[in-house]
Amino acid sequence: MALVTRLTKRLGLQHPIILAPMAKAAGGALAAAVTNGGGLGLVAGAYCDHGWLRNELRNAGNARIGVGFITWALEKSPDLLTEVLAAKPAAIFMSFGNPAPFADEIKAAGAVLIAQAQAMSDVRDAVAAGADVIVAQGGEAGGHGENRATMTFVPETIDFVRREAPDTLVLAAGGIADGRGLAAALALGADGAVVGSRFWASRESLAHDNMIDAGIAADGDATLRSSVMDIARRLDWPKRFTARVLRNAFTDQWHGREDALIAASDREAARWSKAWDAGDVTVANTFVGEAAGLIHDRPPAAELLARMVGQAEQVLANRAALIAPAQPA
Repeated sequence: MALVTRLTKRLGLQHPIILAPMAKAAGGALAAAVTNGGGLGLVAGAYCDHGWLRNELRNAGNARIGVGFITWALEKSPDLLTEVLAAKPAAIFMSFGNPAPFADEIKAAGAVLIAQAQAMSDVRDAVAAGADVIVAQGGEAGGHGENRATMTFVPETIDFVRREAPDTLVLAAGGIADGRGLAAALALGADGAVVGSRFWASRESLAHDNMIDAGIAADGDATLRSSVMDIARRLDWPKRFTARVLRNAFTDQWHGREDALIAASDREAARWSKAWDAGDVTVANTFVGEAAGLIHDRPPAAELLARMVGQAEQVLANRAALIAPAQPA
């Protein structure tokens, strides 16, 4: 059996799963492992650290992968996109901003343009920009996003895209960490799924071991959406986006007291940065979604991929058995 969707056909994939380009976690080894396992791996371009990205693209070897960018960060380093496109990536994944300024260059290079959306306004921007794939990201996701729930945002996006741009693919993201989530995404009408937190806790992930251990030990109730870690890192994130992380002593101290944190930012920025390097999860924040409660181990990414697809196939087969001929009155 196999899960055949418009995504697998159009991108030539074995499985309808794309790796989320998670900053400082989705490096070349993880992207290559997901691709070699039958999905599509993406290296995180994130905050446009040229040296880090070049190194991780080398670490991906000859695997067919893509690159994900934080759109507002790329606006400050547009030359990096030109450099990346010269390497012929399979796809460019844009999020947290309108992809329109980069769409022509991406398409001219032959890469698939994937645009992530957190609200219907983003969906409309993505359609207008000619995105090949739109990712409807629910607020359950780890890391940055907004507040829409995956269960409602995905079908609303699908309905809009089918009316306005029916050839555009729609993927689901946010809280998808096993085959049940993948099956649910397909049942909603999505062409596939973007998976982050589950691959974040894989053997190839670049996340600190202490943070992955904390994520595995947590449940979904242990997360919150906040901006305190961005203040501590002095990252100028648009105000509409917060990040889902594990609660810890740092968020207990500063969440809801952002003005006070800004006033103390010189001291707290240094403390947070030191803790991040050391993997001190009481200060530095563990970026993981509500799916933490579904994560219990750290196997290789290819094993996770096969496990997820196998479970989804079984779920869909079992649910099909629920459909029975109507009984005569």
